[in-house]
Amino acid sequence: MAGVNIEREIKKLRAEIERHNRLYYVDAAPEISDREYDNLIKKLEALEKEHPEFDDPSSPTKRVGGAPLPFFATVEHSVPMLSIDNTYSFEEIREWADRVRRGLNPGEPVRYVVELKVDGVAVSLRYENGTLTLGATRGDGASGDDVTANIRTIRSVPLKLTGDPPELLEVRGEVYMTNSELVRLNDLRRAANEPPFANPRNSTAGSLKLLDPKICAKRRLSFIAHGVGSYRGTEFQSHSETLERYRSMDIPVSPYTAIYDSIEEVIDHAKVWESKRDELDYQTDGLVIKVDSIDQQKRLGARSKSPRWMIAFKYEAERAVTRVERIGVQVGKTGKLTPVADLTPVPLAGTVVKRATLHNADEIARKDVRVGDTVVIQKAGEIIPQVVRVEVEARTGDEVPFEFPTHCPSCGAEAIREPGEADYRCSNHATKCPDQLKEWLRWYAHRDAMDIDGLGEKLIDQLVEKGLVKTPADLYRLDVKTLSELDRMGLKSAKNLVAAIEVTKTRTLDRLLTGLTIRHVGVRVAEILAERFKTIDELRGASIEDLEAIQEIGSIVAASIVDYLSEPEHIRLLKELAEVGVAPRPLEPVAAAAGGAKFAGKTFVITGTLPGRTRPEAEAFIKKLGGKTTGSVSKSTSYLLAGEDPGSKIDKARELGVPIVDWNELEAMAKADDSTKNKSN
Repeated sequence: MAGVNIEREIKKLRAEIERHNRLYYVDAAPEISDREYDNLIKKLEALEKEHPEFDDPSSPTKRVGGAPLPFFATVEHSVPMLSIDNTYSFEEIREWADRVRRGLNPGEPVRYVVELKVDGVAVSLRYENGTLTLGATRGDGASGDDVTANIRTIRSVPLKLTGDPPELLEVRGEVYMTNSELVRLNDLRRAANEPPFANPRNSTAGSLKLLDPKICAKRRLSFIAHGVGSYRGTEFQSHSETLERYRSMDIPVSPYTAIYDSIEEVIDHAKVWESKRDELDYQTDGLVIKVDSIDQQKRLGARSKSPRWMIAFKYEAERAVTRVERIGVQVGKTGKLTPVADLTPVPLAGTVVKRATLHNADEIARKDVRVGDTVVIQKAGEIIPQVVRVEVEARTGDEVPFEFPTHCPSCGAEAIREPGEADYRCSNHATKCPDQLKEWLRWYAHRDAMDIDGLGEKLIDQLVEKGLVKTPADLYRLDVKTLSELDRMGLKSAKNLVAAIEVTKTRTLDRLLTGLTIRHVGVRVAEILAERFKTIDELRGASIEDLEAIQEIGSIVAASIVDYLSEPEHIRLLKELAEVGVAPRPLEPVAAAAGGAKFAGKTFVITGTLPGRTRPEAEAFIKKLGGKTTGSVSKSTSYLLAGEDPGSKIDKARELGVPIVDWNELEAMAKADDSTKNKSN
């Protein structure tokens, strides 16, 4: 009987976790905090470990990814995954609709289903008796790669279907990455001095082809269904019915699908979404228009590579043509040399673009970008302008090839390129390279590091150029008189800055580690280190082997930390910081924080300047109470926390009916929860 009860509890836990997966990743309406979710997973893992007789490959605990794969096996598609013909004008949509009508009986009515064309990677998911057994890429349409291990890590993909699944069902759909996830990943990659991903689609394709599913699991990919392959034990009369059946089985489908009886209504729909698609958190490059009736689809048939009953309408990519006026090199906080093209100003996607990144020397050589070239530019996944191509036929012969500098443009030190790296770096120490020092100080003052309010770019330039600050430790030696004599610095501003610098002396250890700009140590790695080591001295005493033993700290990161902390320049800096009173406090584990999970399941967005506290402090307060913070307002936002001078987010919140609170109201909410809890006890 005990075994029956244990099995029942395990099944109940699995169902509950999958429900929360659906609420979070499909419905965008989470009910519990991340910590509560993690606790459910840990509880299930413990039960499964104690009772292996109840093992189930569809358990949500399997989503973290198994052992690395030696290779991807090739699998044949039982029904070919055909491509879709593209069209770029409304007139071509009308012509397609005419061809559809000619392929059917005269006067026969046609209904059209219109779906967003998500810019991702096409896959086929095979379910047998409701259980996921195979996930494959499209490949050449006839066969693709078996990426089941990676597909299983995608939390919006159900491992076991609900409702009444058929004996066999092949779900066709798109794996994609959201824009916000790309931003999160790229923030982590930049902080770790790794090259950022170019766009969501490329990072999705690369993630699905990772041989280590554990890494894929960390990429937080998403899935949306839009078609069907083989099926047995059921029948579908229309595409719209297929999508409804998918919803009943918890297979994610787009909420923006529409059905129309005329092609002109389809065209009106396309006009609306041309600008509306920019509001989404994922990339779409157009719409897919399908004949709804399965019977009509069969009668219309397919060409060798594409169905006649379906067409993709693609919006023109937002690109612009301009001229490269010069190519310069920027020096980053760790000495990285990044080439940047200064452009003839050109409007693009709502802004005037004057500069574009050229990434590195290899990229310049590959595209053969020269000063004076006419180039096509576009905005990448994070709205960073980049050069798409050079219009070679527009060259006059006056264009000048760019030679990457052999020495740092800031300090003149040799530019070096380590084996296996794409970037050149200044060989000088940051304290001896003016531009590198400026970028270091900007990062030290960044809100994710020491968060020094009032220490802006122009002021840092003055401090470095006048020799007043040569290391971050010198910031703490600045006085009101010295600062007030600088350009645009009155007495009040000087007093405020000295006070703002003073309070950073007791920031948590992870913030100081972030501000030190140790190569490969970004915000997340700094947090991991601060959770393990309570002081800088403890960290300095750790060996490479000690660091490698910490989860998420690899050999390259470990070696970088030890090298940094053993360099004489950095030893002197840490000593100076201690002498001026910088004494970072240990990082308080969230689990030990007071307050419980009063904001569990609540999502907050912060805008404006908050009274008496920084944004990171407000974020920490919310997280300690079980809440989450995001960067943009949506229907799933629980509250907008607004301070002085709020931006456009407050208008968005009002439009969507999201409650707006100030800091006092937020604190009152926490206290009200306390009083409610006390009364109930």
